[in-house]
Amino acid sequence: MRIAILGCGYVSDYYLKTLPLHPQLTLVGCLDQQSERAQRLAQRLGIRQYNTLEEMVSDTEVDTILNLTNPRAHYHLSKIALQAGKHVYSEKPLAMTIPEAKELAELAKDKGLQLISAPCSCLSETAQTLWKALRENVVGPVRLVYAEMDDGLVHKMPYDQWVSGEGIPWPSQDEFEVGCTLEHAGYYLTWLTMFFGPAISVTAFSSCLIPAEEKRPDVTLVPGDTPDFSVACIKFASGVVARLTCSIVAPHDHSLRIIGDGGVMGIEDCWYYGDPIYIQRLVKIRRRVLMSPLKQKYPLVRKVRRFNYRGAQQMDFCRGVAELATALQEGRPSRLAGDFSLHNNELAIAIQQALEIGTPYLLTTRFDPMTPMPWA
Repeated sequence: MRIAILGCGYVSDYYLKTLPLHPQLTLVGCLDQQSERAQRLAQRLGIRQYNTLEEMVSDTEVDTILNLTNPRAHYHLSKIALQAGKHVYSEKPLAMTIPEAKELAELAKDKGLQLISAPCSCLSETAQTLWKALRENVVGPVRLVYAEMDDGLVHKMPYDQWVSGEGIPWPSQDEFEVGCTLEHAGYYLTWLTMFFGPAISVTAFSSCLIPAEEKRPDVTLVPGDTPDFSVACIKFASGVVARLTCSIVAPHDHSLRIIGDGGVMGIEDCWYYGDPIYIQRLVKIRRRVLMSPLKQKYPLVRKVRRFNYRGAQQMDFCRGVAELATALQEGRPSRLAGDFSLHNNELAIAIQQALEIGTPYLLTTRFDPMTPMPWA
């Protein structure tokens, strides 16, 4: 599959570093509103630099647009790419509003195209192994899940020193204005919906706890009150309930605990494709039932290689793009395409927009069950 990168900013480095892992992907060209970024990348990789978006989407050599632009530009730019007949793999979120996300999904369906939103971490070895263990009923019927996506006090960190391998600074203003829920909740939402199917309702609370002037004292954030904390209780059609927290306030915690009648299964960090899986069993001592302090390891379905880039995570960012390429070759929808990406985008937006009201939100989208990866 021949791809073109739209947006050569900070996150593009993660995709470029994992692109060589997938020989079925061929990078054709790139485009960025800061032309020097695209020029530097094009010269280094020997690919084409486009001067305009029209030039990019008109290129018959391109099958798929990899949209890595600012989140608030995703809807507009993905729509143009779809209208031009290109498949689209978009960084998260798919769109900033639910009507826009639905419009993109409908457009892709009408055009017979595939539309996917990152993240693709639910295709990781850890996530796929957890799913296998759930199918095998390893901890018995699951009742409850606790998922955490807390990143610590980011505004206190030296984020102005964070640069990609290409020397591009972390887009702190965009991150604070878009918010940690839309940026990071998907890392667990995609796992939960893959494991337990569509959600039917979410009751959430979100709030801005750190004043804008403390996050970026040198600029005016617009909006200045984007939630930097959210907590959601999600009810799935399968009967499972999950609590998901997301913040740039609480200490770093990316853990997951799946609570069943026979024990707890969990991991420490979903940002590591090979994060070990542990199981704690319930033990009966006299008249009490306790959680054993001993943790058993559950073996991963396959060995994970270390990815060659700097960062706080070890994830194969191009795995979702490669899954799309395989799906097109096999003539099937991608595991992440269409209704699945739309459903998770609706969930993330509903959580962020809950504000301090906490009114239950009924999901309006559904998706067909996903199949495990062939190696899982």
